[in-house]
Amino acid sequence: MSVQPVAPAEGLEEALKVDPDQSHLPREELDKEVFENKNVGNLQRRLKSRHVQFLALSGAIGTGLFVGAGQVLSLAGPLSAVLAYAITGFNLYAVINSMGEMATWLPLPGAVPVYASRFVDEALGFTLGWNYWYQFSIGVPIEISAAALVIDYWPNGVSSAVWITILYITIFVTNILPVRIYGELEFFLGSIKLTTIVGLMILMFIITLGGDPAGDRIGFRYWKHPGPMNVYLETGSLGRFLAFWKVFIQATFSYGGSEMVVVAAGETENPRRNIPKAVRRVFWRIAIFYVGSIFLVGLCVSSRDRRLLNAINSGASGAGASPFVIAIENGGIKVLPSIINAVILTSAVSAGNSFFYASTRVLYATALDGKAPRILRYEKFGVPYACVAITAALSLLVYLNVSASSAEVFFWISNLSSVSTLVVWTSISVTYIRFYRGLKYHGIPRSQLPFKSPFQPYLAYFAIIFSSTVAFFNGFDAFFPGHFSAKSFIPPYIDIPIFLCLFLGYKLVKRTKLVKLEDFDLWSGKEEADRLEAVWEEPKPRNFLERIWFWIA
Repeated sequence: MSVQPVAPAEGLEEALKVDPDQSHLPREELDKEVFENKNVGNLQRRLKSRHVQFLALSGAIGTGLFVGAGQVLSLAGPLSAVLAYAITGFNLYAVINSMGEMATWLPLPGAVPVYASRFVDEALGFTLGWNYWYQFSIGVPIEISAAALVIDYWPNGVSSAVWITILYITIFVTNILPVRIYGELEFFLGSIKLTTIVGLMILMFIITLGGDPAGDRIGFRYWKHPGPMNVYLETGSLGRFLAFWKVFIQATFSYGGSEMVVVAAGETENPRRNIPKAVRRVFWRIAIFYVGSIFLVGLCVSSRDRRLLNAINSGASGAGASPFVIAIENGGIKVLPSIINAVILTSAVSAGNSFFYASTRVLYATALDGKAPRILRYEKFGVPYACVAITAALSLLVYLNVSASSAEVFFWISNLSSVSTLVVWTSISVTYIRFYRGLKYHGIPRSQLPFKSPFQPYLAYFAIIFSSTVAFFNGFDAFFPGHFSAKSFIPPYIDIPIFLCLFLGYKLVKRTKLVKLEDFDLWSGKEEADRLEAVWEEPKPRNFLERIWFWIA
């Protein structure tokens, strides 16, 4: 017989049940049936280990690093920039470990909103699903805006609307194709980004030592003048602290999207192996690619360079937005700035593509869970086309670039996305604390978990305190005399009342309550993952090169 996947309209719980008519089949045939129909909802587990690894990389390394780092460097200075990225990176590490533990126990599509409904409150699941969708989907116009900013590096008479349309259509078409094609594209673009960031770090080190055509041995010159820490609003130690605190929101934007690897759990082959593998490597990606590259580029470029993105009044655009390109130009290296600028352009497309994918999967999971309109459950060929359509509609915000400065739009939308990210990270950590307590209440030892994240629940408590504090105080400068404006107040705080309205509105209408520990659903969906785990084989390297490849992917 052939096992028919359950229609999405029947809901998430039904989609996760195993056909009882399979019980008469021999084990070999049963494994074959499960393997050939390894769908959740009607999404398909077609993302391989290498796809998952580079999906995490693609979400983490984007214009937030290549372009946004310039804003952080110019505002706070090199030392403050390194510290902000390191501390925010640790916060991400705490969040993604909490997510990874839940996602390997229950590898469900969309994951996070479903966990919130099961372990905290249905109202939080509803709110988190829509907020997560909003956070990811608004990342699409952010990345296209950044791409429009980068294209300005090459003199051309083409309207920005034309470039925006080309980029928009490219991302849209990629996301209406089967997920495996998306995975292959991200693997290719992620490989380019990985190679580029490693090459840039080596190049920054060479430039610092004076190995470029200019022959200028920079060393720690810019840490002495203008200094390692800039001031903001005030002078002295208070001014340096305010500048340091101000850039946490931009550092959060740079890291936003790294948790996509967990969002993709419902479409990942062998999630019990591949999700922990990706989560464990987040620490090294943070330490090497982010903190390392920010440190090196901070040696090569002065925080007072007028071409950095923060110096909007100077008319900087294109290459002026990226401190890496500025360092190369200052070193007198020809041609390479254009090549790096082209890579940054592909990076923006890749990150926008990843955001588009993640937003549709979160929204689809929210619909399956009954917290979004039923029409959003519509899918074909394993692609949730209704969710693709609504995400594509919100992405049209990118056309604001046609009538406004690309840098201005980039600032507004990236700030909105960053606050949304912090609110979501706080909610994820609260959900994990409940999950952690639920396991203890039901007598499930941590030794039974497929993946045990370290230092729990202390990592989750740290993420709650840090994320909520930065979200609440990130717009502090709006309250300084003479600094209050729509630009300084709305982007930092608009997401908080939206989140509260969604949560309280759903709670009042549906009269939901906090899920009691004894009512936790820790099992629906686990059986499918358990049975699939026995089907997938653990690949074994045959030689030294394959050992290296398996370590990477």
